[in-house]
Amino acid sequence: MKAVFPPQSSRAQTSLRSSSRLPWLSLLALALVHGSWLMEARGQAVPAAAPASDEFAPRATWSPPGAADVRKQVVAWLDAAKPAADIRQQVEALWPENESPAPNSEQLVDRVARGIALVEPAAVPLVELCSQSRQKLVPPEFSFLSDDKLPPFVRNNLRLLYGRWLGQERYYDESLAQLEGLQPQDVVDPASLLFYQGVDYHWLLKKEAGVKALTRLFERRDEIPRRYLTVGILMQADLAGLKDESLDHVSRRMDDVTRRLEFGRAGKKVQGVENGIIASLDKLIEKMEQEQQQGDGSGGGGGGSQPGGQGPAQGIRSTAPAADSTPATGKGPGNNNKKNIGSKSGWGDLPAKEREEALQQIGKDFPSHYREIVEQYFRRIAESE
Repeated sequence: MKAVFPPQSSRAQTSLRSSSRLPWLSLLALALVHGSWLMEARGQAVPAAAPASDEFAPRATWSPPGAADVRKQVVAWLDAAKPAADIRQQVEALWPENESPAPNSEQLVDRVARGIALVEPAAVPLVELCSQSRQKLVPPEFSFLSDDKLPPFVRNNLRLLYGRWLGQERYYDESLAQLEGLQPQDVVDPASLLFYQGVDYHWLLKKEAGVKALTRLFERRDEIPRRYLTVGILMQADLAGLKDESLDHVSRRMDDVTRRLEFGRAGKKVQGVENGIIASLDKLIEKMEQEQQQGDGSGGGGGGSQPGGQGPAQGIRSTAPAADSTPATGKGPGNNNKKNIGSKSGWGDLPAKEREEALQQIGKDFPSHYREIVEQYFRRIAESE
């Protein structure tokens, strides 16, 4: 994911080299090379762009402001804030008229934040933090971002700046806390708002909200950054195909637990997620066992043909007992020795060597995280006995 974020500074450029931290980056890399072909090859529908001249196409619910529009917002804010004359001059210097080339949407956010920091001292630590890579495991809280007395222009755009940085640094819960509730008309870069909302929802497996945010992003598909479009299509298709309580769903939740543990978080929330994963695994295993039993129970049932060539319906067994004069047709002596399956506490146990061999086989035949799932499941069973 790092490879798609706007290179605002050396921090962002450094983060590009650590892009392996997100599990679906490889999908992004392929998309950048192969484009829409990748989605077609996976059988996923690629959202089609309506022609710009199509008068019957749905109208977008948001529009990106240009530099001139943002400059007007800055001037209006300065008129209300009434900073010292020299401070106002420094802020206005960031917004020259008829600038060429015009700043892109992501640069607008950075420039607005720099101007705010000149007027609002409380914003200086936040703006400085968002210009560098993560230094601590616990992101700081900026309480003034929830202060209703702060002008909406300042509060909303600083929330976008901070939420964008948090998303880049994989603090998805904190990022969503900043971005959730903001609307495109509240900020100077609606595309980044919708994209990073989609990123947070995608990682946190909030399917409905993620698809909704990305659908709104695509309303301006010809105007948003190309990387937003490419990754957004992948995320939307990925969410659309995700099934709750599937093994893929469980695996992603395990990835999220791993991320949280990397940040030194092992509290009740993480433990609750871990317990949910174990419960989901129990359900999956129980379902597989039931399907296997049903398959074993329906294997027989065939019979000889009846007069007229009509045999019994497939899978239907007769409930009548066999006649005494009819000999059994099975082969072998017919002995049935009772098997000792052990006590309840020891049932299913394997010697350490055989268990390791079984786990090694899982590693050969299935993706690596399956072994982790199985190991964690057996550890949970052992702890519960």
